[in-house]
Amino acid sequence: MRRMATKSKKFTEYRPVALAAGLGSMLGSGIIVGLSATITVWQQGLGLTNTQVGIISGALTFAIAFGSLFGGRFAASVGLVRTFNWTNLFYGIGTLLCVFAVNFEMLLVGAVIAGITSGCDLPISLSVVFHDAPDNKTSSELVSFTQVFWQVGIFISYFCSFLVSRLGGLLGARVVFTILSLIALLTWGWRTFSTRLQYFHEAGTARIASVASQSNVMNSKSVFQALFKSENRGKLLKFFLAILIFYVGWNLLANTWGQFQTFMLVKANASQSLATGYGIVTQLLGLPLVALYAWIAGSKYRNAAFSVGSVIMFIAISAMAMGGNLLWVIMGAIFLYGLGSNFSGEALYKVWTQESFPMEIRSSIQGIINGISRICCALFAFVTPSLVMPAVIKTTMWCFAALVLVGWVAGLLMIHWQKKYGLE
Repeated sequence: MRRMATKSKKFTEYRPVALAAGLGSMLGSGIIVGLSATITVWQQGLGLTNTQVGIISGALTFAIAFGSLFGGRFAASVGLVRTFNWTNLFYGIGTLLCVFAVNFEMLLVGAVIAGITSGCDLPISLSVVFHDAPDNKTSSELVSFTQVFWQVGIFISYFCSFLVSRLGGLLGARVVFTILSLIALLTWGWRTFSTRLQYFHEAGTARIASVASQSNVMNSKSVFQALFKSENRGKLLKFFLAILIFYVGWNLLANTWGQFQTFMLVKANASQSLATGYGIVTQLLGLPLVALYAWIAGSKYRNAAFSVGSVIMFIAISAMAMGGNLLWVIMGAIFLYGLGSNFSGEALYKVWTQESFPMEIRSSIQGIINGISRICCALFAFVTPSLVMPAVIKTTMWCFAALVLVGWVAGLLMIHWQKKYGLE
């Protein structure tokens, strides 16, 4: 009871750090789904071609990848906390450009700015959590808590898109991006001017300096050395490749659903209101599942949940492959996919990364894996609009089903190696 009370007290005390970091995750998913849920409105209002839709979606994803890959290096030169504080101001500038976009070029620039800053924010926010938390156990709890905000961001984007779906012309899309802008600016203000957050940052800096003075600590620039030259390079490289293959495969699927779910439903003759409203329903059902996974992630049921989730995703995508031209089949598959993805997706990648690598290189490894996966998604997004059209969606879904199997195998290898090296 005493240990449980201590754990609860530390989590409660440091929860503002997780809230501040979680808002960045919420904005990250918000820009992806916000663009997805309104892309058909932008297409009609600005007269965009399918190719231009693909360019904007691909550019957003590539920008997120760029921010993930180089955000840590930027923070190392400018300062971790300073980057954490100011990132969302520039996110707000990007989304405001989208709010006032009058052509393809302006919408593209706004999406790119918002994408770079949101990609930069994710690994930096997690680094701040690790930086401020008093111990590894508390940091694990706080990181798991931030995952809820990713789901909340998806829900808010769909909910706002549904509410404004009947507004004429581009007004509805502009309202959605205005809401994202306001959240970003409020987050920037809180992170920058909160004295309580500043206290946690300063205490974390002092604690890390104390530890570093007593031991030889590997810094975040030693990722290459850890993977290829350290005495643990064999197992670390195996972990890295398994997580990378799993996450790239999952993210290609999640990116398609995240950016093109509304697009697929509208092209299958669903109304904009139905498409965005169904997104709300699926996300509402997903929120308690994310909370459930926070418990499963630390229990003996995690590995079984991973396999069950993978099987459900495979069934969902196979159903679309067999009947992907039918609206009700697409809607059912979207629901099943979301169900399985909660147990075999983003949260699992974060947990595996956190527990499999030394603390000094976790955020860098996470940024590299996230960046590589986003680059793959960005390249794929250029052709996704043509691949999810009713005429070819069946073939595309069979390819996706094979991708689920590849990710499942990579995950099983990860589980095997964790057991082998005593990390389970």
